[in-house]
Amino acid sequence: MLKMILGVLFVSAVARADIPSTKIGYVDMQKAIQATETGKKAKKDLEKEFNDKKKELTEKEKDLKKMSEDLEKKSMVLSDEVRQKKQMEFQEEMMRYRELVGKSQMAIQERERSLTQPILEKLRSIIGGIGEKEGYTVILEKAENSVLWAPKTIDLTDRIVAEFNKK
Repeated sequence: MLKMILGVLFVSAVARADIPSTKIGYVDMQKAIQATETGKKAKKDLEKEFNDKKKELTEKEKDLKKMSEDLEKKSMVLSDEVRQKKQMEFQEEMMRYRELVGKSQMAIQERERSLTQPILEKLRSIIGGIGEKEGYTVILEKAENSVLWAPKTIDLTDRIVAEFNKK
């Protein structure tokens, strides 16, 4: 929300300034990242890693479910001491599983950042080059709630992707 307000104020200030002509463009960075060849490969790699982790977690989840069912079935015939021991083992396994889920999510997020950061830097460089070369006053990022409406003619996304894929 703050980005949107600052953007509107900035554009308003630029429009009132003594600038002969105002040239504005915008780029959908998410679309640009996903449309580049490097971005497509990164997405494919991430999906593979995610699916591998998901498969591993699904197996652990099945093991936990089986462990729980076994404990439930045998709880009536087990002594209190043995039942408590089994319940503790189950709880420890559940904690390890939750920890593994958290670590897996963090690892995937970190991997995504490491794959997308170089793409973002290169895109920003291309955007800056086009902005300077063609005299843009401002190039905004189209993201949720930042550019509510703009004519398609000032959307530079496809052009930025084409430049990126050339380099």
